[in-house]
Amino acid sequence: MPSGEDDLIARYFRPIATDPGALGLTDDAAILKCGRDDLVITTDAIVEGVHFLSGDPPDTVARKALRVNLSDLAAKGAAPAGFVMSLALRNADEGWLSSFARGLSDDATGFGCPLLGGDTVATPGPLTISITAFGRVPPGETILRSSAEPGDRIVVSGTIGDASLGLAVLTGKMTVGDVAIREMLLGRYRIPQPRIGLAESVRNYARAAMDVSDGLAGDLAKLCAASGVSAVIDAASVPLSDATRGLIEQGQTCLESVVSGGDDYEILCTITEDRFSDFARTALSVGVAVTSIGTIVAGDTPPKWLDAEGKEIALSRLSYSHF
Repeated sequence: MPSGEDDLIARYFRPIATDPGALGLTDDAAILKCGRDDLVITTDAIVEGVHFLSGDPPDTVARKALRVNLSDLAAKGAAPAGFVMSLALRNADEGWLSSFARGLSDDATGFGCPLLGGDTVATPGPLTISITAFGRVPPGETILRSSAEPGDRIVVSGTIGDASLGLAVLTGKMTVGDVAIREMLLGRYRIPQPRIGLAESVRNYARAAMDVSDGLAGDLAKLCAASGVSAVIDAASVPLSDATRGLIEQGQTCLESVVSGGDDYEILCTITEDRFSDFARTALSVGVAVTSIGTIVAGDTPPKWLDAEGKEIALSRLSYSHF
């Protein structure tokens, strides 16, 4: 007779496990055929009260859990291949699980990243979803964060800061009266947009890359440290949405909060001067704008942020920290 866990898996997650290697989620492992490609592996967990709020719609929680991992794959130049998931639940609420599974299924299908297996457990603590995602890259073509060189342009996709402002609205730290702006900010926080469409362009043009998850300033510092270089950033060039720019002008937030807030899930990469135009063109062909915000320079000092007059901006905080 099937256990409660078996029934839960069969009802909500077996339909998402469409790859033959998932074995219908009836085994303790999966078989993923990679052919001649390199296999890129990334894992991220999202925790209630840390990465999402208890009142967030379950389908958006599922989407965020998968998408933060897809963002890492995109920054490595990898095409999604599949994922495994561990789900720690306080209780098996059918309404919550139905919505969660629906959101997970939609994204697994939409991004071509099927569920391959995982585990479900009960917990008295916060709801936690941990996903390990797998991606394929042609041999030797994975883009690392440790390959930036002096002279490279520093490039970022999309816009920065919207998601952290969405969290500020949700937690009552900021009030936004305009309904359209409020919903846009909440959407950027709850449902990131992993730049999977940029993966091939990153692979073809970038020298170094990583995704922006903990804050642009902090993640740039990590990339520079891994590459043994430094950087000079033109703060005025950081791409902002009209909504975020307006909130800065109104004094509701500031540049430091925007570049250190986290949850952007954009791609940060370095590209040689002669390849930037081609990269920008191919990015636009998949509907993603990219912006050059500075230059990699030699040295081991922290990245330098400059204002419109060329004066250095002192950032007291670089990124979100879990500890």
